[in-house]
Amino acid sequence: MKQPDAPPERPSPSRTEPAEVAGRLRVVIQQLLPLLRGRSRHPDLTPSRTAALAALAAHGPLRISELAARMNIALSTTSRMVDLLDNCGWIARRPDPADQRASLISLNDDGLALLRAVRRETTGVLRERIARLAPDRQRLLHEALPALEELVEGEQPLPEGASPNSRRPRGTGEGRGGDGRA
Repeated sequence: MKQPDAPPERPSPSRTEPAEVAGRLRVVIQQLLPLLRGRSRHPDLTPSRTAALAALAAHGPLRISELAARMNIALSTTSRMVDLLDNCGWIARRPDPADQRASLISLNDDGLALLRAVRRETTGVLRERIARLAPDRQRLLHEALPALEELVEGEQPLPEGASPNSRRPRGTGEGRGGDGRA
């Protein structure tokens, strides 16, 4: 005798659906970012300028075209942003030794100090929020960090002509750890 078809398997409570997790994570990120951005004491430092400073801190010095590729924005937009960063006194430009027609952009001391200050501020905001959580929730959040970090590993586009092996190793320096990321 043939057995009736079994009902479709439903996810167990211990198994989460990627679509549900993705939707909830997106909502949380969309609510966290304005919270962090709204606390900045630096009105000239927009989110995109902060991202440019962070990219320069992590990967600089860079040509404008490399910065555009890393940020995934148009070259003309990046060029205007670099001019603004320069006018604010946060970057240095020098000729590219490989091509004297091009410039290399890097953070100067003021830009690095500003980026560090913003990272301290935003880390402080998050630290306050996390401290309000129950210890078991803090532990769960800590345990989720490797998975969240894995979501963004390798997502930075490579500069033109660079090989995948030319990336700098991650896990050391300003971009990781308790300093907060811009």
